[in-house]
Amino acid sequence: MSDIPVDELAVINKVARRLLPLVTACYLGAYIDRQNIAFAKLQMMIDLHVSETVFASGASLFFIGYMIFEIPSNLLLHKFGASRWIARIGISWGIITILLAFTSSPLMFYILRFLLGAAEAGLYPGIIYYLSLWFPAQHRVRMMGYFTLASSVGNMLSGPICGWLLSKHGFASLAGWQIIFLVTGIFPIILAILVFFFLPERPENQNFLNNIEKKWLIDTLASEKEKVLQNDSQNTNVLSVIFDIRVIKLAICFMLISIASYGLSYWLPSLVNEFGVGYTENGFLNAIPYFLATLALIFLVPAVRKGDRPLYAMLAASVFGMMCFILSVSIHNNAYRFALLSLGGPCIYILLPCLWALPSRFLKDAKAAVGIATITSVGGLGAFLGQNLVAWVRHWTGSADLPMLVPAGACLLLFFLVYNMISSNRTQ
Repeated sequence: MSDIPVDELAVINKVARRLLPLVTACYLGAYIDRQNIAFAKLQMMIDLHVSETVFASGASLFFIGYMIFEIPSNLLLHKFGASRWIARIGISWGIITILLAFTSSPLMFYILRFLLGAAEAGLYPGIIYYLSLWFPAQHRVRMMGYFTLASSVGNMLSGPICGWLLSKHGFASLAGWQIIFLVTGIFPIILAILVFFFLPERPENQNFLNNIEKKWLIDTLASEKEKVLQNDSQNTNVLSVIFDIRVIKLAICFMLISIASYGLSYWLPSLVNEFGVGYTENGFLNAIPYFLATLALIFLVPAVRKGDRPLYAMLAASVFGMMCFILSVSIHNNAYRFALLSLGGPCIYILLPCLWALPSRFLKDAKAAVGIATITSVGGLGAFLGQNLVAWVRHWTGSADLPMLVPAGACLLLFFLVYNMISSNRTQ
């Protein structure tokens, strides 16, 4: 490592200013794209003449396509570079989203949702892997916190935007749900062009750092990589990481977080719709939980970046989130129920940067690409289950409240798994 004095925080902040705006904009676009279906559903189900459970099954096919192509996509990103591959993802996902505006049958809806997941596969794990190439371990929780802001901000913005677009039913002879897909499909195509031309690849080939700063960053990352490779020198098979118990535990954690996250985000517009509000008001109400999540990520996550603190933060967030979701079911006053959901939502978002600080502690290079993709692939299963479980609970119970037991149950299981991980760390 370089012995020339360097202002470490200044270097990290300079890198963050150069990288984070573009990658967080991509992730923000992805979350707007995932949330648009929850609002389009309010009109689209009627136009396609399908039930709640049939629509949820079609919508969740996105995550099947995502799971199947997640690992191959991340390996291709490792091979071709982040700027080229993320640009390809953005263009293909934007085109398919626009095609969704012209859905004319349930079968077409099913096919396009599957293809959309396949097109977008690799974006999230690819960006996480990409950030691990730039930021030393002790700074990753903070950077992942800023990156995760894109998901909460995306959901916060998508509510008012999609609610307002939905209310424009009949504009240019288009239904409100068609306008949603057209507008949200254009955004990733614009982002793809910006990423292709302006996203830097690796520290070695960039000029926005001076030579001293660049040498410090490269040496620091190389030293961390060497330690990880020494600890994993006995196994050179890249795909063996899929069966690493640490990866499996993190994958199950992410699956449970995804069940809670997508169960909430998919069902919340329908639940608020039961309050008797209009589409625009629904959108603004849906923004409130994600505004609180944004504040939590800004002020709470930077305090839990070292040692086992991310695991303890996950433990606390899962318990508090579970309590909020359970109480929201037992209290039938709409204002109190919505307030509890608005507190439970941020707990889910606190979990994400804490989780993603962990894989890079024992994975590097191609193994990191495969390991992170494995975790997010299993997370895709959680998203698939989350959307379907809330619809099934609604179908079998007839209640708009009880579907919130799905994120509550996921938080409970997550608590026990994280507790097991903490106990394992103590015995090692």
